[in-house]
Amino acid sequence: MTMPTQQPVKAIDPADDPLRVGRLIKIARYIEDHADEPLTLATLADIAGLSPSRLQRVFKSAFGVSPKAYQDAARLGRFKHSLKNGKGVTDAIFESGFGSTSRVYGEATRTMGMPPTTYRKGGAGEVITYACRHTAFGLLAMAATDKGVCFAQFGDDQASLIDELRAEFPGAELSASPVDDSPELDAWIEAMNQHLSAGAPRPELPVDMRGNAFQLKVWQFLTGTREGDTLSYTQLADRIGQPKAVRAVASACARNRVGVLVPCHRVLRGDGSLGGYRWGLERKQALIELERTRKLGS
Repeated sequence: MTMPTQQPVKAIDPADDPLRVGRLIKIARYIEDHADEPLTLATLADIAGLSPSRLQRVFKSAFGVSPKAYQDAARLGRFKHSLKNGKGVTDAIFESGFGSTSRVYGEATRTMGMPPTTYRKGGAGEVITYACRHTAFGLLAMAATDKGVCFAQFGDDQASLIDELRAEFPGAELSASPVDDSPELDAWIEAMNQHLSAGAPRPELPVDMRGNAFQLKVWQFLTGTREGDTLSYTQLADRIGQPKAVRAVASACARNRVGVLVPCHRVLRGDGSLGGYRWGLERKQALIELERTRKLGS
């Protein structure tokens, strides 16, 4: 496979913005409720009581994407749900509001990293390259598509990690990556290890996030949180404009396939206890302490 060139992972400014608390949450919910309808920036700006340029700027600051991209993600969530429930591709396209096959194939390949029919078949026909290497936090399996890292998980042995990768992408062709064949993947793992063991900055690697619209919103927000900071599941739900979706936020964190690069270890219970962590509470505590120590020393 051709590995993507390294690009900064899109970050979201998690700082509180009073506009977001009211008007931006209202706009986000409006977009979700009307995802299948034509929505213009001018229409949304009128609802928010802002100029179009102002809405574009503060919405992207809050959610990491433009209103249009947010709507596309909401449509894509409906589209993927329809595919998984057995709808044909054409029916799912128009029910989701894309309006044409060219629109959905363009948007879906950017967000899902694969064509819609491939997604429906669990990644059938796609090649995912992977490598397993030892790091300061244990054995790490990292896998990538042409678009970026789609899987980065810690485990006790290579066989179980590869089984997890296969379960996540059951229809894809998995290709083990010797160092000589894919130096980028090994370089990315080494950059991660330097971050974990030697205090190097968290590597800004291309990430191929795959999930529904809500999960993507949670994961994108987390990529913008600052090293050394933590927040509760309730706070995270509030900040993405879904204050009643605390359990769904916790579920999205648990479904994160890309450890550390999408830093769900920074999310705690309301009482400050660790809560859950896909790769073990000992690793979660160690990551939090590592980041706090670096923040105090900076």
